[in-house]
Amino acid sequence: MSPSKKTNTWILAAFLLALPCLAGQQQEAAGKFPPPQSLTLTSSASAIRIDGSLDEEAWKQAGKLDIAYEWMPGENIAPPVKSECFVTYDHSRLYVAFRCYDPKPNEIRAHLMDRDAIDTFIQDDHVTFMVDTFNDERRAFQFRVNPLGVQADAVFSELDGFEDFSWDAIWESAAEITAFGYTIEVAIPFNQLRFAKGGTEQTWGFGADRSYPRSVRYRMSTYVRDRNRNCLLCQFNKITGFQEISPGNNMQFTPTFTMNRTDERADFPAGDMKSGEVKTDPGITARWGITPSLMLNATANPDFSQVEADVAQLDVNTRFALYYPEKRPFFLEGADFFLTPYGAVFTRTVADPLWGGKITGKLGRSAVGFFAAQDRITNLIFPSNQGSSSASLDQRVDGGVFRYRYDVGRGSTLGALYAGRVGNDYHNHAAGVDGFFRLGKNDQVVFQFLRSQTRYPDSLALEFGQKQGEFGGNALFAQYIHQTRNLMLYAAYEDSDPGFRADSGFMPRVDTRMIDLETDYVFFGRRAGGKSGQWFDRLRFWVRGYRTTDHSGRLTDSRLALGSTYEGPLQSQVTFIGRLNQEFYNGETYDVSDLFLVAGLKPAGGIRLGLTANMAGAVDYANSRAARALRLGPDAEFGLGRHVNFNLAFNFERLSHERSWIYTAGLIQGRAIYNFNTRCFLRAIVQLRNVERDPAMYGFPVDSRSRSLFTQFLFSYKLNAQTVLFIGYSDDSLGSRDVELARADRTFFFKVGYALVL
Repeated sequence: MSPSKKTNTWILAAFLLALPCLAGQQQEAAGKFPPPQSLTLTSSASAIRIDGSLDEEAWKQAGKLDIAYEWMPGENIAPPVKSECFVTYDHSRLYVAFRCYDPKPNEIRAHLMDRDAIDTFIQDDHVTFMVDTFNDERRAFQFRVNPLGVQADAVFSELDGFEDFSWDAIWESAAEITAFGYTIEVAIPFNQLRFAKGGTEQTWGFGADRSYPRSVRYRMSTYVRDRNRNCLLCQFNKITGFQEISPGNNMQFTPTFTMNRTDERADFPAGDMKSGEVKTDPGITARWGITPSLMLNATANPDFSQVEADVAQLDVNTRFALYYPEKRPFFLEGADFFLTPYGAVFTRTVADPLWGGKITGKLGRSAVGFFAAQDRITNLIFPSNQGSSSASLDQRVDGGVFRYRYDVGRGSTLGALYAGRVGNDYHNHAAGVDGFFRLGKNDQVVFQFLRSQTRYPDSLALEFGQKQGEFGGNALFAQYIHQTRNLMLYAAYEDSDPGFRADSGFMPRVDTRMIDLETDYVFFGRRAGGKSGQWFDRLRFWVRGYRTTDHSGRLTDSRLALGSTYEGPLQSQVTFIGRLNQEFYNGETYDVSDLFLVAGLKPAGGIRLGLTANMAGAVDYANSRAARALRLGPDAEFGLGRHVNFNLAFNFERLSHERSWIYTAGLIQGRAIYNFNTRCFLRAIVQLRNVERDPAMYGFPVDSRSRSLFTQFLFSYKLNAQTVLFIGYSDDSLGSRDVELARADRTFFFKVGYALVL
């Protein structure tokens, strides 16, 4: 049977296996739920001091919402503990407080950590509240606090399913562990939010949650979460009031000063380390709220340094460029405004900017976003169906992105996007339209169409095998999702021409046509009424099939996957997937079927254990032949007391051909942090990479061994998200078969920034 016919058979089999769910299974009746509670707020009755003690008169008269529903793992049942949320405001700030009761306060899980360390944060007891300030059920600001006052904040985009913890606001929080549990106080300045122009009464969406992690992570809220509705913000409580609120002058200036020195070993490995020049880099970023809903950001000689090392990834035997997330504050402001189904906007393509400017906000039903920057260098990715390559030109490039989105009805939108860059003998422009349509409470349709026009310098095009002169291409994405309490149906189609380029984004593969189909079914162990499953909290089973061809019609990838996920006691989670895969490379089609396992466990406060394992058919891209791959990824996290946290992860990969090994690759990443308090920590990061190859298994010369070691030490003090002090040191060491690990360079780093809010 031909690969094409096999793929069609696989996709047909996927839906045949799903038919019992569609035809025979009856979804459990979830019952009728009460409507969300609404509150009418009045201005605070007294001044409020943010100290964690709810002893002011204002809290006695504040609006009150009981956290009355356990929504996970139970389904809107009575929660195991009592929790209360209080809300009030004054002219300039929103105040939210919590009183959380616990029958065993000594078992409260709470640790000190850096703000927004969300993977560690969610292992603690904590509270969350979200504010939909436009009450449009599309976007909300999220704030979280643990019982020691550690903060996390994010922007949640309903339409994109995007929860972005890289967004940072300046706000106050305090917490106190008591004999009955713990209390939390929060004050959010209105100049950190966006909302309709004040002066009259406003209604905002509001939802508050409590996370209570024990053997099970109980999650509770002030509103019912109907699993038969595939939206979250549409189920929020409503709070009304906010007359005469004001963001004040709504201006912020953040001057920064960065100083660093990099020393390099001129004659590696035996030469002396040569001291580099001390580089100083003053800069300033300004933010002005033109209106309460429209924000202008500008920066001159911006500080785009990163103090957090990227998580290392194994890049042995890969075809496509690796993705690393954006971490720079200027680009993170309003990042959700630029989201589209395709990754057509990826701000890390702006590598070393001279200046930048940005406007984001909402005017009535219209959401707008615009940014422009001039980069000192031009970074490029050359995508194709079979792989990607990259280049960097030492020349300036001007780039800009414009995004517009119009709200249609209560939950749908239409949008437009332009993203472009222009340099010397080079340009790339991509523009198009997109839409999100909510069809009732269970169905949604998403689409995007983009057209690009590109020209590379002739010498560069010739060197990298790209088209000379101007060329263009299209990209199309369409998606349908049907989701109910137990059943999810997914269908998507993607099509990108060989000539499509999104140089302002991250799209390392083009020349593809893909059909993607999936069916999921979920069983819940804790049902309405409180009945508990004896051995599971949730079980999920799914079938997925996809087929990808290039534009000549040749099959390049296909998959039929059967998977299941188990969630149970001790916050355990196990996912197992079996996949029948095919992959075309360099003229041949390979069987790359595999078995995949992911397991995790949180047996106690401050302890997390995990494992990923993969046994797969593979392709040895360097030698164009079939291979077998074994990949293992154990990881662990330990908290010692309130102050100390350790994280250790190991990635191992072994590639073999006909029982002879080709290479083994290992990557160890360790992190140790001592947190002095909620504002200050000392951190050490170590990343050790080791690759060993058998030269006899290669058709060209290779080094039998290569190693690298990266270390970083950082002292951090954050008065708030923007007023910061960093002092750091990092170095890189290299080694090979003939050279033991030797330090190649070292960098000393200092940064200070101060946020002046007017």
